[in-house]
Amino acid sequence: MSLRRGCATLLAVAVTVLTVAACGDADDGAAQEVTSPVSTTAPNTPTENPAAATGEPFTADPTIVGAHPIPFTSWTALPGNRIAISFETGAPECYGVDATVTETDETVTIELRSGTRADAVGKMCVMIAVFGTLELQLDAPVGDREVRSAV
Repeated sequence: MSLRRGCATLLAVAVTVLTVAACGDADDGAAQEVTSPVSTTAPNTPTENPAAATGEPFTADPTIVGAHPIPFTSWTALPGNRIAISFETGAPECYGVDATVTETDETVTIELRSGTRADAVGKMCVMIAVFGTLELQLDAPVGDREVRSAV
């Protein structure tokens, strides 16, 4: 008798689960809200930091391995045709950065990339976040142009 009762209970649970699942997918004709994220390709606009840039100084390193784009959060106009950008990355003993600058009359767009330093490939690295600063040469002073991060 207990085998029958167990089968009946299992059947009742299965029917309940299927009913709930079917009701959750019911189409009542109402408009459904789209919840997928919206993707944009517009560059970000970091904030200007008129004070001197702070952070661990980095030097552009075009030999980084596994380079991937990262945003920078703020920038500082430096004397002459220079700019300093501030960002977060890993420990400078293991991680490096490189950048590409695209200038127009209205904008300065900087694509910052981070990756593993060539001399740190295969080495153990600590997992800490470091605030870094990278100084870049421009063709002309920032002036009134908008500074953008490419990511």
